[in-house]
Amino acid sequence: MSGTGVIAGGHGRVGSVLSGLAVIVGCVLFLGGFGWGAVAYQPYTVPSESMSPSILPGDRVLAERIDGSKVRRGDVVVFADKTWGEATMLKRVVAVGGDTVACCDAQGRLTVNGEPVEEPYLRNQDKASPTDFSAEIPEGKLFLLGDERMGSLDSREHLQEAGHGAVSRDDVSARVDAVVWPLPGGFVERPQGFVALPGGVSQPGPVKLIFAAIVSGALLILGGAAYGPLARRFGRRKASTARDRVTTHA
Repeated sequence: MSGTGVIAGGHGRVGSVLSGLAVIVGCVLFLGGFGWGAVAYQPYTVPSESMSPSILPGDRVLAERIDGSKVRRGDVVVFADKTWGEATMLKRVVAVGGDTVACCDAQGRLTVNGEPVEEPYLRNQDKASPTDFSAEIPEGKLFLLGDERMGSLDSREHLQEAGHGAVSRDDVSARVDAVVWPLPGGFVERPQGFVALPGGVSQPGPVKLIFAAIVSGALLILGGAAYGPLARRFGRRKASTARDRVTTHA
């Protein structure tokens, strides 16, 4: 009996050490994930339907803080431009400096440098824009459209201005990576229609790693905290079973 008690006690001490270590590591991952997210991302609440159905009005998104030079075609960006009223807006980049963007070809698609672009995120698949347009984008500029092409106020509304409705890369403050509210949310994937164009598409930010760190940390904290009560309950049950066996044999 005494030997069994020593072994059980040894196992209990090891379990306690491991559970404490799990809680510590969990706290580091959990708090570190939130800290990393706060530094790398800015939250933004979408005010309008201009990005529907990809991102809906009232959605809470996480936008990675980036330099405008990192923006690629297909990115959904947060920006503010004085010629657009200086309000913070959210639109999709469909062309960059040096591109010629036009709509629409015989199949109703957007074209960039003469190449048709498939846009499966559009609600109306019949035509990429209800109005035809064409623009040459100056270097250092971005041509931006909302995914709700029927009602979005975007670069098409500013075609007669200098720069043909494009905004400066310097006006971009962030790139959207995820919708976090309402639940279950989801990640904003890079559209494949722009992959074949020069420069390709951008790589996602660290949002998936951040979510993984937070979730893993929470699970470790819960698991480590639950070990003590479960171990004590199991220990009491085991001790009770052992006493019953002794009494039976007696």
